[in-house]
Amino acid sequence: MPDDVRARQRTGTGIGLLLTLVLGAVLLTALPDGDREGDGACPARTVGSWSADRGLTGEFARYGDDASRADDWTGGDGTHSVRLPDGRLLWLFSDTYLGQVYAPPNPAGESHAWRDTAAPLVRNSAVVMRDGRLQSTLPAPLFPDPAPTQWRWPVAARVEPRSPGSSEQVVRVVLWVRTAGQSPWIYGVPTATEVATLSLPDLRVESVVPVLDQRLVPDPSRRILFGTTLIERDGWTYVFGGDDAQAASRPASSAYVARVPDGRLAEPGAWQFWNGSEWAAGGAPRTVLGDGVGSAFSVVREDDTYVLFTMAAGAEGLTTITSYWACSPTGPWHGPTRDFSPALPDGQVAAYNPQAHPELSDDGRLVLSYDVNWLDTNGGAAAQLSRNVSLYRPRFVTLRLEPPR
Repeated sequence: MPDDVRARQRTGTGIGLLLTLVLGAVLLTALPDGDREGDGACPARTVGSWSADRGLTGEFARYGDDASRADDWTGGDGTHSVRLPDGRLLWLFSDTYLGQVYAPPNPAGESHAWRDTAAPLVRNSAVVMRDGRLQSTLPAPLFPDPAPTQWRWPVAARVEPRSPGSSEQVVRVVLWVRTAGQSPWIYGVPTATEVATLSLPDLRVESVVPVLDQRLVPDPSRRILFGTTLIERDGWTYVFGGDDAQAASRPASSAYVARVPDGRLAEPGAWQFWNGSEWAAGGAPRTVLGDGVGSAFSVVREDDTYVLFTMAAGAEGLTTITSYWACSPTGPWHGPTRDFSPALPDGQVAAYNPQAHPELSDDGRLVLSYDVNWLDTNGGAAAQLSRNVSLYRPRFVTLRLEPPR
């Protein structure tokens, strides 16, 4: 591997995803009303109340600080989760630190648990939880690099029939493929969307299938990667995605949606994309949300209402989460509604990648995670994340959705 690639892997941990999701965020513009699938009356929803979920946040801190193994997860971003049929919860992460964590004080004399700056860094990982307690890290990286200068980031996942009507279930994980590039793509050029199939219950990777290759799209800022979030309804899986417009200094990114019949996520020919007026297997997808969502956001469904969580506009996009609502995955979307700013550690840090976890939600409450990273694009982030391992880990809040006031 070339030295410049190794250097990028060491010093750019998570920053590419962070910049993609946050730094270019501006106000999302709702599309005009029109004929959309499911368009009709549904109640507006926004964040009515929220509170920190210290239990979940603390569990990841406990597991990450556990020094009994040197080959397991000690920090990561790109937090997604999926409930398995036997009750376990599979957590998926993008850039991930492994290695040993040492008790404070760190070498600078600060009261932080820390890791050596030479600790292993992998592009993805998966951690298994049972009954609210993290138990083990699967061999990492779970999804190997497709080529020497490419890597895979796992995003949303679901359990579905191996094929339509089958009684056998598998886990399908959507993957983003990125390729090392030059400025402004120093954190990776969007390349393709893939779907991996994992067997149950052993979570063995059986196959990885490309479903949308974007290499022929000449402008990388207009390449679309799908899978930031999945919604299941009426025999379909709705797969949301975004472009990387802000990486090329365009105002912000746009959002798109595809749909796939149950049991067919790993079949490229089964994917249908919203083209602005209908679902189509071919042709270019059209935006369903105006500029402003970044390439990663989260969507949940409460009865007939869809709620989208993203970072807020402008400078608040480093600290503040906002939401939009619609009666259909294709919109029109309304908002922004109420903002909230979850807790952040001290320092030059930012929040990004708000992700909902419906499998942990009940009784009207919704669990949402957000990632935290050190803001430094000049190579200092990795050192900060090593001298204080608590920074580069997911944090959680619990929300309640209510009508706007």
